[in-house]
Amino acid sequence: METHDIEPENWLSKTTPAATIVIFRHDPAGGAPQLLMVERNASLKFAGGATVFPGGKIDPADRELAARLGGEIDDMAARIAAIRETLEETGLVVGIEGEVDGKLAAEARRMLVSGGDLAPVMDAFGWTIAPERLVPFARWWPKHRTERIFDTRFYLADLGTGAVDIEVDSTENRHLFWASAQGALDLAEQGRIKVIFPTRRNLERLAMFASFEEARLHAEATPIGTISPYLEDRDGQRWLMIPDNLGYPVRGEPLEMAQRG
Repeated sequence: METHDIEPENWLSKTTPAATIVIFRHDPAGGAPQLLMVERNASLKFAGGATVFPGGKIDPADRELAARLGGEIDDMAARIAAIRETLEETGLVVGIEGEVDGKLAAEARRMLVSGGDLAPVMDAFGWTIAPERLVPFARWWPKHRTERIFDTRFYLADLGTGAVDIEVDSTENRHLFWASAQGALDLAEQGRIKVIFPTRRNLERLAMFASFEEARLHAEATPIGTISPYLEDRDGQRWLMIPDNLGYPVRGEPLEMAQRG
């Protein structure tokens, strides 16, 4: 079985560090846990029209705040970026210690959108970062892309009852909704949403769990290796694949079927 290295030349110089949070809540009807999904505007160059998890690139200010907080700076900066992007995109406050309600979250979001940096928002509302509330889940670095490459760290977070309001950030996204992992996969199969290759693999993995606690225990017990998809020939057909032993029940699909952003 032949494999193919598909890293473009100078891929490192094209890489943008990013972070994403998979946000869980209890299903109000008592079913499988629901995840917050974000449908991106079709006009965006990367993953336009795709349904993804909240998140975005790591800014220099995220690294500055991480340096002040201590710990491993790349991981801390990723957690901060994920917290910041989630607040900006959805209005949800996750990964912080301090008093939070719907009114405060809305005020914090307005301040963040106006200023762009999380640190002043944290100071203004008396909040502190609670990095332990974000559980490391995966790291995807698809070096096969020929244009912009994102080195994305995925985290899990739990909202519990999920009795919160969410509001779309129309600058980058056009729709927010809650769905179980399997429900989101079903919507993709029906053609009602578009999911790119990493999102599909992560949804398949998340669909294995009946609760946030199960997902957390699995994540803590599973090595987080950097996932860089590669091509493999199978019976004369090219498949886009990911490495084994990283917690994923499905490792690939035919290249012609894969949506790659």
